[in-house]
This record gives sequence, C-alpha cells and structure tokens, in this order.
Amino acid sequence: MSASIAAEPGFFSRERTIAAPTFNRWLVPPAALAIHLCIGMAYGFSVFWLPLSRAVGITQPVACPAEMGFLAGLVATGCDWKISQLGWMYTLFFVLLGCSAAVWGGWLERAGPRKAGLVSAICWCGGLLISALGVYLHQLWMLWLGSGVIGGIGLGLGYISPVSTLIKWFPDRRGMATGMAIMGFGGGAMIGAPLADWLMRQFATPTSVGVWQTFVAMAAIYAVFMVAGALGYRVPREGWKPAGWTPPAVNRNAMVSSQNVDLDVATRTPQFWLIWAALCLNVSAGIGVIGMASPMLQEMFGGRLLGLDIPFGQLDAAQKAQIAAIAAGFTGLLSLCNIGGRFLWATSSDRLGRKLTFAIFFLLGIVLYAAVPTLAGLGTTLFFVLAMGVIISMYGGGFATVPAYLADMFGTKMVGAIHGRLLTAWATAGILGPVLVNYLREYQLAAGLPNAQAYNQTMYILAGLLVLGLICNLLVRPVAARHHMAEETTPLQARPEAQVSRAATPTAERTAAPALVLLAWAAVGVPLAAGVLITLQKAAILLH
Repeated sequence: MSASIAAEPGFFSRERTIAAPTFNRWLVPPAALAIHLCIGMAYGFSVFWLPLSRAVGITQPVACPAEMGFLAGLVATGCDWKISQLGWMYTLFFVLLGCSAAVWGGWLERAGPRKAGLVSAICWCGGLLISALGVYLHQLWMLWLGSGVIGGIGLGLGYISPVSTLIKWFPDRRGMATGMAIMGFGGGAMIGAPLADWLMRQFATPTSVGVWQTFVAMAAIYAVFMVAGALGYRVPREGWKPAGWTPPAVNRNAMVSSQNVDLDVATRTPQFWLIWAALCLNVSAGIGVIGMASPMLQEMFGGRLLGLDIPFGQLDAAQKAQIAAIAAGFTGLLSLCNIGGRFLWATSSDRLGRKLTFAIFFLLGIVLYAAVPTLAGLGTTLFFVLAMGVIISMYGGGFATVPAYLADMFGTKMVGAIHGRLLTAWATAGILGPVLVNYLREYQLAAGLPNAQAYNQTMYILAGLLVLGLICNLLVRPVAARHHMAEETTPLQARPEAQVSRAATPTAERTAAPALVLLAWAAVGVPLAAGVLITLQKAAILLH
C-alpha cells in the first residue's frame, strides 16, 4: 500500500509553494523586492573601490612593482590593487547575471521561485563572504571569484526568480507587477551604498579600511532579507485568477496571446530576437549615458555649473571639486529617475500596451538624444537635466516592461526562462554602450574638439541606435499558432495544484490578514524610502 502513496513533496519543491486559499497576492511583490533590493547593491559596488585601492597602505595606495605580471598581481599581498583591477568585479556581475539567467532559467521554472531565491541568497551572500576573506588575505582572485563569479550567478537567479510568479499572480496588471520588483534592483544601491559607507567608517581602524568587516556585515543583513523573501514566495494554483477579472478575448488584442510557447521554440521565433534587439539597443544607449553621466555634465557645462563662464579645461582644482559634488547629485537624481521609470513606465504599459510603450521609448528617445547637444548649449542645466532624467527613466522602463512584453507574446508558462535568455541582451549592451561612448569621447578629444563638444557626435549616434530599435519593435507581430504548445489534457483535479487547494474556487480572492501585508511592505518600503531621502538630499545640491 505504501508504494501507491505519492511521496510528500520536499519543503523546497515547487509544489510546497502553491498558495493556500487565504493567501493574499500582495504579499508576493514585497518578497520579490526583498531580494531585488539586496542584489541591486551590485550597482553601488563602486563605493568600495577607493578604500580597497589602499587596503595595504591605509592612507595612501602602495603601488605594485612595474614589472609585476598579471598572475603575480592576483596573489600579491604587499601592494595595493588598482581601481581598474577592482572594476572587473562590476563587469563580471552583469556578464554572469545574463549568462546564469539564460542557463538556469528553465531550471527555475521547474524548481519554483523559493528554491531559486534561496540559491540566489547563498550565492550572493556567500560571494560576499568569500570576498571578505579575499580582502582579509589580500587575494584579488578571491574577490573576482567570490562577488564577481559566484555573486554574479546569484544576481541572475535572484533577478529572474519573481518574474514568472508575479505575472501569474497579476494577469490583470502584468506591467505593474514586474515593475514593482525590478524597481528594487535599480534601488538597491540607494540603500546599500550609504549603508556600506557608514559601516566602513564604523569598522575602520589605523590598520584596516573596514571593507572586509563591511562585507561580512552586509552578507548577514542581506541573508536575512533574501531568505525571508524566498520563503515568502508563493505560486497560484492552476486555474486561479483574480476575483472579478475576465481574461480578454483572443481577438480583442492580437498582441496579447492566451497560448503558451515552449522555451526552446520561443528562442527560435523572430519575435524573440526582435524584442532582444529592441532591449539591447535601448539599454546600450541608456547604459552608455549612465556610465558617463558625471563627466558629461562637468565637461559640457564646466564653470557654468558655478555661475562662471569658464570651460572645464580652465577650472582650477577647487572649482573642479565643487562641480564634481554637483555631478554626484546629478547621478543620484538619475538613479531616482531609473527607479521611478521602472515602475511608472511598466505600469503605464498595462494600458498602452507593450509595443506602444517601447515605441514611445524609441521615438521620444530619438528626439531627446539628438536634442542634448542643443540643450547643453542653452547655458542652463534645467532642460538638460530634465531630458536626461526622461532618457534614464526609459532605460529603466525597458527592463521593467520587457517581462510583460514576453508574457504577452509567449504566454506565462515559460516566461521566466524566456526572460532569462533574453537577458543576454543586457550582457551585450553592457559592453556595447560604454565602449561606444568612451571610445567616441576619446576620439573626439584626440581630434581637438573642446570638452564641451566631445559628446555631441556620440548623442547623434545613440539616437541612431534608437532608430534601429524602433524598427525592430515595429516589426514585432503575434506569434504564429504553429509555435503554441499543445493544450494540457491532465484533469484539473488530478494536478498537484488542485490537490493543495481543492477547496478554493478559481476566482477566489486571497484574503490574508491586512496587518501581515502592511508589515511585509514596511519591511522593504522603509529602507527604500530612506534610500530615496538620502539620494534627494545629495541631489539637492544641483539646484543651488
């Protein structure tokens, strides 16, 4: 008889995450935010570069011998690392994010968000601990391996872990749901960077810059939030839908499919590669600007930031320090636009449609990128800052809208895995955008152009990239019926989802205690609000 009894699913299995009838779907977004706000610290890792570059010298960097080779530099303990060497951690973050999301996206759909979230926590927090040991022993290769490689894998799994789940919980508000979670990834640095700076100052001693202790402390803090978020994930049972919501008729909106497409089939369709190209081109333009935002403002406006009609090259050291502080406020303001755009544009796409939303990104972006040189020449920062804020909001909005775009095209069954493979566009853009902007700037300066005009040609070229993106987006059509998966024939009552919550009707609304929902949102909302406040305080200097 025992052989006929099905084995009880393990705690980490997908079946054990199927929601009970009383579960409230509004508990899922804060769970996703808890993970995304932690892994989003990847954007703020530059706060560690300067302290790490003097980890041996403490007050001043100790230079390595000029004849020291690459491999010797990885294990050298008597001299300090260069910031260029540390910067490879940042590159590894986003290369491994895209690669791990693409490789393990299919596994995530089978294993469920809880297991993927926990693996993400182990990789991200474990990577920080390995990096802490690397700083303590002064072994650069351990930082690359710990945070760069292992942490990067955690980034990829954590980034895509809530996508499919949120879309299934919010079929009526796909864009808003994914926007709430992916907003957290853009906001992680606003919380993590000030926290890291404060911790380093607390741990600093005459013999230590306080970085390895900060890594340990942040690993512990992030582990609590990420594990709580992973354990908070639930998936809806088969057939569930929000109370009072009726799925739109198939012919009502041809760009929203009610059918599912298999992962391997989806990646062979022209729709996948057109959306891939659209995202890549949008991100390439945006990430190139983000990477050069501070020097761009300083070099384009120079002394005008201080009310002086002096070009950047003629400023003295004290004046350059003043405009550097103003530029720091500018980058903080752009980070807010990045975060706000992720939520607002993704939410708007629920009404506008994903294709139209991306068309707005490209059409408006073409105008704004091409107008930046003119706006910079007007002599006031107001219109320049407004234009750049809108540009960066659309950069973030593209990330947050694309999961819902994929769900519209390929259905919700495999959208997490499909999104994982699409993120290779991010990895590609992370190389294309900065390289394009940096090398064009150097070429313009070498040709003798003044600093204020070094970005003009770059802006026009980035506008050209958006023209290509617009064409790709306009070519997107509904997926052909031959690509759709065959309808499942297993009776609903025989499926594991039905066994877990058989008493619930398909349209039953989840009604968990409101106090629990408020507590969950406060746990992520309070730190996020603190980060926004700190960023606004830094950005306020731009208005003086």
